[in-house]
Amino acid sequence: MKNFKKSLWIFLILFIVSFNLVWAEDLSNISGTQAIVYDYETGEIIYTKDIDSKSYPASITKLMTALLLAENFNKDEMLTYTQSAADQPAYSYGKNVEQVLVGDKMSAEDAMYALLLYSGNDIAYMIADNVSGDSAKFVNAMNLKAKELGMTSTNFVTPNGIDDNTEVHLTTPYDIAIMTKAAFENDWIEKTMKTERVVVSTENSREREIENRNKNLGLNGCIGGKTGYTEKAGRCLTSIYKNNDRTLIGVVMNSEYIYGVDTAVFEDMNTIMEYSFNREKDTLKKSGDIIKSVTASYKVIPFIGPNRTIDIPLFINEDIKYYKTEIEPKIDVKVNTFNLWKIDPSTPLGTITITLKDYSETYTLYSDISSSKLLKDNIFIYVGLGIGVLILIILIVIIFKKIFGRKKRRYRY
Repeated sequence: MKNFKKSLWIFLILFIVSFNLVWAEDLSNISGTQAIVYDYETGEIIYTKDIDSKSYPASITKLMTALLLAENFNKDEMLTYTQSAADQPAYSYGKNVEQVLVGDKMSAEDAMYALLLYSGNDIAYMIADNVSGDSAKFVNAMNLKAKELGMTSTNFVTPNGIDDNTEVHLTTPYDIAIMTKAAFENDWIEKTMKTERVVVSTENSREREIENRNKNLGLNGCIGGKTGYTEKAGRCLTSIYKNNDRTLIGVVMNSEYIYGVDTAVFEDMNTIMEYSFNREKDTLKKSGDIIKSVTASYKVIPFIGPNRTIDIPLFINEDIKYYKTEIEPKIDVKVNTFNLWKIDPSTPLGTITITLKDYSETYTLYSDISSSKLLKDNIFIYVGLGIGVLILIILIVIIFKKIFGRKKRRYRY
C-alpha cells in the first residue's frame, strides 16, 4: 500500500511538471493573431507571434499623441477644445462623460488623463489642434517622431487611431513595443499610465471621475499600458509589467472582442507575460565551440623566414545564449590583425556579434595557438638549423686554427 501511494505521488508530480512545461511552451491558446514580449532594459525579444506584419493599432495610437503633448506642453498649460474634437464619434469625453463646448479650456494634465485613461477620441484631436494647428500637421509630426524612434513599419493617419476611412493607418507589434518604451520613459506619461482613476474637468464643466480601461492594471505585475479597439483592428493592448526588478513590455493585436465580456486580450497579455518571465534562454553556441578557422602565415625565424602557414581555430570561452523566436539571429564575425609570435590563449583575436532586431551582443574570440606551439611545430627545422650552425662554427674554428698555425710556424723560422 505504501509503495502504491508513493508511486501515485510520483506520478502526480511528474504529471503536474510535464503539464506546466507543455503549457509554458504552447501559447497557441491566445486569441490575438500577433504578439510580442520585449525586455524594457535590454531590448531582447522574448516571445514573438507574427511581429512584423502590419495591422491597425486602434487607440494604442494615442501613445504617440501623448508623447507629442508631453514634448510641447507643460501640465498646467491650457488647451482649447476645438471643432474637430467636437466632431469625433463616440467614446469621446465631450459625448460620453461630460458635455464640452468648442472654445472651452482643459489643462494639459487633465487632457493627458482623458486621452490615456478614458481614451477620448475627441481629446486626441484637441491635442493635435493645439500642438500643431490642425490634425494634418500633427499627423505629419507623429510620423516624423515614429521615424526618429526607429518605427520603420509605421504610418499614422489619425491622432486617435480611428481607421474607418483609411486602409493605411498601420503599424506592427514590434513598432508598438518601441513606442511603448519611449512613452513610458517620459515621467508624465508613466505617471498617467499608472493611474487607476482620477477626477478631471474643463473650465466650464463639472468634475468627472474617469477610470483606466486597462483591466490588468495593478494585477500580476502590470504597471501601465494602453488599450485599443476598432472593428478593423480587433482588441489591442500594450502593457508594461514589472516582476523582481525586471520590466517587460507586451503587445497583443487583433485579439477577440466579445461585447459585455471583453476579457480575451487581457487574458492573452497575462499568458504571454507569465510565459516570458519564466522563460530560460536557449544556447546558440557553447563555450569552446569553434566559431571560425583562419589561415595565417608567419616566419619560422622572426624577421628572416622561411614563411609557413597555420590554421588557427577561433573559439569562445563562454556560452552564447538568446531567446529563440521566429527571428533568425544575424551572426557577424570579425578577426583582428595579430602577430603569431606575440599571441597566447588569453589574447583576443576577434569578435562574434549576435544581432536580433535592435538588440545585439558581442563576444570575444580566442585561440589555443601560442609561440611555444609554433616552436614545437618547427622543432626539426630549429634542430637542423642548430646542427648547421654548429657545423659552421666548427669549420670556422678549424679554418682559424690552420691560419694561425701557419703564422706561428713562419714566426719561428
